[in-house]
Amino acid sequence: MILQVLTAYYEARHQIGKMPDVGWDDLLKVTFELEIDDNGTLIDVIDCRELIQRGKKQVLEAPRMCVPAHTERSVEIAPNFLCDNSSYIFGADNKGKSKRAFECFAACAALHHSVLDGVDSPAARAVLAYFDTWQPERAKEHPLLKDRWKDIVNNANLVFVYDCGGVRRPVAEDREIQRAWDRYYKVEDPSKPRLQCLITGNTTWIPLTHPKIKGVRDAQSSGASIVSFNAPAFTSYGHEQCANAPISKYAAFAYTTALNHLLADSAHCRVLGDTTVVCWAENAGTAAADLGIYALFDAPAESGLQEEDVSKALSQLARGEPCDWLSETLRPEQHLYFLGLAPNAARISVRFFLRDSLGRFAAHIQKHEEALEIVKPSYDDRTRLSIWMLARETVNLKERNPSPAPQLAGDLLRAVLTGGRYHATLLNSATLRIRAEHDITRGRAAILKAYYTRNPHKLCPEEVLKVELNEQSAYPPYVLGRLFSALEAIQDAANPGINTTIKDRYFNSACATPAVVFPTLIKLAQKHLQKLSEGSKRYYNQQLTDLMGRLDTPFPARMTLPEQGAFELGYYHQTQKRFEKRNKEETHNG
Repeated sequence: MILQVLTAYYEARHQIGKMPDVGWDDLLKVTFELEIDDNGTLIDVIDCRELIQRGKKQVLEAPRMCVPAHTERSVEIAPNFLCDNSSYIFGADNKGKSKRAFECFAACAALHHSVLDGVDSPAARAVLAYFDTWQPERAKEHPLLKDRWKDIVNNANLVFVYDCGGVRRPVAEDREIQRAWDRYYKVEDPSKPRLQCLITGNTTWIPLTHPKIKGVRDAQSSGASIVSFNAPAFTSYGHEQCANAPISKYAAFAYTTALNHLLADSAHCRVLGDTTVVCWAENAGTAAADLGIYALFDAPAESGLQEEDVSKALSQLARGEPCDWLSETLRPEQHLYFLGLAPNAARISVRFFLRDSLGRFAAHIQKHEEALEIVKPSYDDRTRLSIWMLARETVNLKERNPSPAPQLAGDLLRAVLTGGRYHATLLNSATLRIRAEHDITRGRAAILKAYYTRNPHKLCPEEVLKVELNEQSAYPPYVLGRLFSALEAIQDAANPGINTTIKDRYFNSACATPAVVFPTLIKLAQKHLQKLSEGSKRYYNQQLTDLMGRLDTPFPARMTLPEQGAFELGYYHQTQKRFEKRNKEETHNG
């Protein structure tokens, strides 16, 4: 299903000129252009790299060019047409293996003769003349190469350019050469098995390897595979490698090209934990994919879009109404796709693949946001909590590379986009951070509320899963959370600016074993009250009396995880109520 959809996406984008023809690659970064004359003599070497700003630094970045598609190779010698590294183009490398480099050059020369022999083109004849006259043993001493040798042999991609009628252009743009390459690329290999393609349905020869997928975070930089068979244990019926999942050369090219373009497009690709997420629509448009990504990960600042714009569009689509978005009209019945990929050695594992209508996705995202809705601090001006923000609530931000648990990203995105239950990984990760930091942020409180809303539990009842403080609730864990917040307020009033608070020392114990901690905290509060004015003492005593009166049972000896969730929500609600009152007083006095 995934490969079929990606192939269809390639075909739709190719029809409007947004993807290369079969057998071509427009994502390859080229470092140097090699200008040759009619005799095949190297007359100039042009550095294509440009300085770009990346963060706080300026770095040299090689541009992308459209070149003939590269073959897949590991240790064997396998040349590429018109574009390759120094071993194949010059017969020299930085590894000191001159014999192998000579063999690579010879193989590359043979390939170019196979493709270009008999082609009536000055550029083709110039390329063949270059391979016939170039001397690999003298490459390092060539006057055009020796000053930039280190950069050239550092796995840089090299292409040929040719002056045709006073215009210097890449040899790959020559129409006769393009036709010659297309003929060569499409020729069937009689040594390969002929089987029915699982995507197109056509019977054709099946390549044993597929082009690599590049751009998945933490996967091999040279690329990794979705479809691969590298051991006898993975094969069957005597088939070798990818013949076990027969996909034609055309389909393999189509799905890998489509996926590589999506991964290279920062507008439709995001990373969450170890999962790289791509989004696309069933047609060739990009507006629907933009909305899908922005709804989950926020719109970038350069888009000029506000949170309200995203929310409005989602509301319209969720109601089944068309929506004007980024100069396109989105329809709720239009299909949208989300694919999550994670690295796995030399392979890529699929975390999730979700397909649904735009309207249903919008409805699920809205349902998710409603579950997250909770009172927020006055300084928090965010109206939405994106997936990325939620994931950050589960990690230690003081770590060098803070990243959520590997399984969490897929579990969370799947729950949001399908409207299903949140996985326990989300709750556990948020709870661990609360325990470690003794801090219940808006995001963590929202996670607690959303989890138990979507995963109902009798020990964390609906009455505590409110947006704001439920002053009428008498549920003991919730009331105890409120009580702890009140005790913290008393300490803060008696000792403003204290270094170590009761939250720092007792929060975890109060949450897990109230009977052990609360008697001590109440005694401590009585000492704190003695430091306050009569008016403050009267106010806090009234508050303690009210909360204690709601506890019709002794302090529980131990509380379960759902009860602890109710405690934490009670604490958060009461704390926000306290600060809300303080902010109103400060505003009034100011």
